Amino acid sequence: MSSVFESRPWLDQYAPGVPHDIAPVAQSLVDMMDESVRRFGSRVALDFFGAETTYAELGERIDRVARALADRGVTAGDRVALVLPNCPQHVIAFYAVLRLGAIVVEHNPLYTAAELKHQFADHGARVAIVWDATAATVRSFADELGVSTIFGVDMTRAMPLGTRAMLRLPVARARSSRAALTAGSLPEGVEPWAALERGPRLAPGHPRPALDDIAALQYTSGTTGRPKGAILSHRNLRANAAQGRAWVPGLSEGAEVVYAALPMFHAYGLTLCLTFAMSIGARLVLLPKFTVELVLAALRRTPATFLPAVPPIYQRLATGAAEAGVSLDGIRFAISGAMSLPVSIVEQWEAATGGLLVEGYGMTESSPVAVGNPMGPTRRPGTVGVPFPSTDIRVVDPEDPTVDRGVGEEGELLLRGPQVFQGYWNRPDETAATLLPGGWLRTGDIVTVSSDGFITIVDRIKELVITGGFNVAPSEVEQVLAAHPSVESAAVVGLASPQGGEELVAAVVLAEGATLDTEALRAHAKRSLAAYKVPRRFEAVDALPTSLIGKVLRREVRDELTRRLVR
Repeated sequence: MSSVFESRPWLDQYAPGVPHDIAPVAQSLVDMMDESVRRFGSRVALDFFGAETTYAELGERIDRVARALADRGVTAGDRVALVLPNCPQHVIAFYAVLRLGAIVVEHNPLYTAAELKHQFADHGARVAIVWDATAATVRSFADELGVSTIFGVDMTRAMPLGTRAMLRLPVARARSSRAALTAGSLPEGVEPWAALERGPRLAPGHPRPALDDIAALQYTSGTTGRPKGAILSHRNLRANAAQGRAWVPGLSEGAEVVYAALPMFHAYGLTLCLTFAMSIGARLVLLPKFTVELVLAALRRTPATFLPAVPPIYQRLATGAAEAGVSLDGIRFAISGAMSLPVSIVEQWEAATGGLLVEGYGMTESSPVAVGNPMGPTRRPGTVGVPFPSTDIRVVDPEDPTVDRGVGEEGELLLRGPQVFQGYWNRPDETAATLLPGGWLRTGDIVTVSSDGFITIVDRIKELVITGGFNVAPSEVEQVLAAHPSVESAAVVGLASPQGGEELVAAVVLAEGATLDTEALRAHAKRSLAAYKVPRRFEAVDALPTSLIGKVLRREVRDELTRRLVR
């Protein structure tokens, strides 16, 4: 480790009460949930449109589903695929699979058949628990891939009776709302979820998973290639939940209300909602998708105290709450990730809530949170913060990670800590290229680190564009273009040049009423950027493709621009 960062200068920036290191992990996720059931049994664990499940009830339902899965042949080490939105059945299924020592594989329920088929072929699950609206998609390739058992979840059955009755009203709005939540029936060969909850509980003496057993396979976003299954152990995920708990010393265990507006099939939502929230005995308010209307309705019923989200959610929610006259007071803590958090959104959110909004950083391979801004006065907007407790960093030459960089020098960020994953499923070569000797994780992100340990992201290594022999960071150019009044947002990529190498091309979403003026944009860019950083071409697009948590998918932008420009 570089002597510059070996002393961990960031420790002085921690909020009061935050430990330098977390205690060694001694619980699997199963043990963690059992402890929460014992400590908070009478408290509400899950809130779904107002339907409440206590921790005691949650523990019982987990045991019943675990027993039913065991009776169907699920054993330790088996992969069980979950293809579900946020709903109570998702939480129950997650912990029931873990209780057997089996491995949860999370999937996006909105993926196409081809996307899901690729992942199923990779992990080889024989049992799947899926949203009924996705059941036909999974069923279409199940026989070919040997998926022998599929359970379909109608999440409306977890709603209050009154809400379910309203969804059945013979009016267009009710039909539309119901269609967005459930398919209404299951294809042949798919069993109803209810079959898993009818029988007896799992025997207490049933073997339990060990700390270093695999808990989950979490597929990466695939922005730089085909998705890979990141192997996350019970130790990894339990440690990250403990690190999150330590980061916010002002939390009141058994009394917090956490909103699951992020999809729990994503690493960010999984840790902040499925593990962290459960570890502190929080009431988890489950939202099957984010809309301002759904969140405002939940706030009127049960105000949040902790909200993990992404910048667009904070902006839209603060604006929507003000327009609807709904108070955001009481949301004391909010942590943003997945993309850069503008200072303007921080100011808007904190003015509306009276609480704190800080930016964090991580990746699927770090379970995912590794860095965060302190929950206190030392936070530094514009940076992603400092390393979490028990987390070390290095900044290295991306071409030779044995060569360390110093304070303020650009380099690739390496991470080490108990949350760092175990490798990629069935991909030893990619694992070896990502996990270095000594337990260091290559992030693929170019950063600078200040003398007191604050980390600023410069760009992704694999998204750097090399033009005319120079490296160009797309995010730098995008920020400049987005500042032009005619541009709502922009994505910059490199496309093959007829002269060899790459040329910079910008896809821009125009502001309402604006027209594409290439020369004006080029002149604007030249005022802030070196000539080689100015895009050679500009293409107007209706929207930029993003992941469900709002990341711009530059690979898809590149593919679309390539198709356009070769016509």
